[in-house]
Amino acid sequence: MAYNWTADLETGNITIDEQHKQLIGALNNLLNSCSQGKGRDALKETTTFLYNYTSKHFADEEKLQLASKYPDYVNHKRYHEEFKKVVHDLMSQLEKDGPTVVLVGKVNSSIAGWLLNHIKKEDVKVAAHIRSK
Repeated sequence: MAYNWTADLETGNITIDEQHKQLIGALNNLLNSCSQGKGRDALKETTTFLYNYTSKHFADEEKLQLASKYPDYVNHKRYHEEFKKVVHDLMSQLEKDGPTVVLVGKVNSSIAGWLLNHIKKEDVKVAAHIRSK
């Protein structure tokens, strides 16, 4: 099941929305690889991309939050740090155990679930705050 870009994921900030689309695209590429029996092969590439790209994306988001004096910046940054740790831990597990079907499932559930929930619940608040300034 691919993740679709829907209106409830839109923050209204073009830069942030485009970056979110890139992240969702990476998850969809992993799902597509899984459907072709190549999920384990795509796992390292996907987790590395997600870790690197979320680091850049989160830094961009945090700059916007600071510039607009977002009142919940500290908590939002903490969410980002916790997520990066989850991805890092998955990458460590991949290095230790190699690519497994279980790990593909963890990436899909842990990363995709968190990301979509975070966009819908937290990033939309940030975007609304920025628009109000």
